Amino acid sequence: MRIDLIIVRQKILHMKYRFGTESDLDLLAEWNYQLIRDEGHRNSMSIQQLQERMRGWLESEYKAVIFITGSGPVAYALYREDNREIYLRQLFVKREHRSQGIGREVVGILWKQIWSTDKRLTVEVLTANDPAVLFWRSVGYTDYCLTLEKMPKEIGEQYNYC
Repeated sequence: MRIDLIIVRQKILHMKYRFGTESDLDLLAEWNYQLIRDEGHRNSMSIQQLQERMRGWLESEYKAVIFITGSGPVAYALYREDNREIYLRQLFVKREHRSQGIGREVVGILWKQIWSTDKRLTVEVLTANDPAVLFWRSVGYTDYCLTLEKMPKEIGEQYNYC
């Protein structure tokens, strides 16, 4: 029996981060727009609407963290923290920088340098977004809840199946 050992050289990323401010709203709204499209979300908000929503979040309970490599800003995370939990609402890596270990590095920085270590960490993922589900499982998150829905236009149709 032959066993091949494959060694994958890990790319070392020299990533920095900073907290987002009002001056980052254009960038965050554009990235949020891309995230919505990439994950297949039904949200139809325009970039302008997303910018206003992001402004409200940053003025209240959310914090944005922008991650930067030598090529400039490459990712962001948006989260809120309370006494018991840190809820990650959004994590986005620019398309051209995906599959390079940046998402994993971002999560590592959040865990080791930014977030408290004594709180429950949660993230929600659309069930049809297989790459995201696989990513979050690969960094240690486990399934907890599945939300099922029935859209209003389908409610009248339910009796056809009973």
